[in-house]
Amino acid sequence: MNLVRLKGVPILQQLHLEERLLRKSSDNWCIINDGTHDPTIVMGISGKPVELLEIDPVLQDELPVIQRFTGGGTVIVDQGTVFVTFICNKDAVPGLQSYPRPIMSWSSLVYQKVFQGIGDFSLRENDYVLGNHKFGGNAQSIIKNRWLHHTSFLWDYEISNMRYLKLPKRTPEYRQARGHLEFICRMKDYIPRSNFIDRTIDAVGNHFLVRSMELEAIKYPSGTKFQPSSRLLRKQELEEAEFDSRTGVFINGLLRSLDLCSLVNREYGIYNFSNFGHGWNE
Repeated sequence: MNLVRLKGVPILQQLHLEERLLRKSSDNWCIINDGTHDPTIVMGISGKPVELLEIDPVLQDELPVIQRFTGGGTVIVDQGTVFVTFICNKDAVPGLQSYPRPIMSWSSLVYQKVFQGIGDFSLRENDYVLGNHKFGGNAQSIIKNRWLHHTSFLWDYEISNMRYLKLPKRTPEYRQARGHLEFICRMKDYIPRSNFIDRTIDAVGNHFLVRSMELEAIKYPSGTKFQPSSRLLRKQELEEAEFDSRTGVFINGLLRSLDLCSLVNREYGIYNFSNFGHGWNE
């Protein structure tokens, strides 16, 4: 397995690298990126800003929003985030089926070794947790002969950044309706940053023969074209999502008013619909 260690690479650049290696390389890879400079929101491929983000503060603070090429939930990443990615051929891990749950089970074995003797690590409903608190966001991409599993680990985070994220509609059962700050934890309370990275590399070495490689040394087959799927959402897209949200709220409120008026008219026969909206077109 080729190991590429990065420091502060922008998350969009990292995502483009990962997808290219997934689709255009035939080697196995582990990529570790120690932080990304600018706070950035990263959504899954099917994520909808209006459902996942508090768009007003996102726009006001000009926070970048990226839609990545993998599934999974929404995270906000910055210098306090450590990223670890595995990109493997289908037959890289003997006996491993290329489906989300088996891949998660295998990766949890790697991290069990990392956190051995540190906290109460476990895999719960596709989340890495210490005790009852999540500390890493996972996502995957599985193609014909290869798969990718990447995690953004919360070594540290800014409490103020949580205001950009809505509570997702679908949450794991163990979350028990807890808010963001009650649900997640900081890895720095359990393990030094450099120690986590070193232990991760050692744990990967239990499964693969690891070879370190510089980013500049990565080569791709000649003549191969690549168009990345991960992209930065335009400000206009976020503004339109916010407008659609406000319009939807207004229309839903109007429809509820109409339903109420209709009910009153049916029950009591006292409402004159010809007067409804009087003044709108004056």
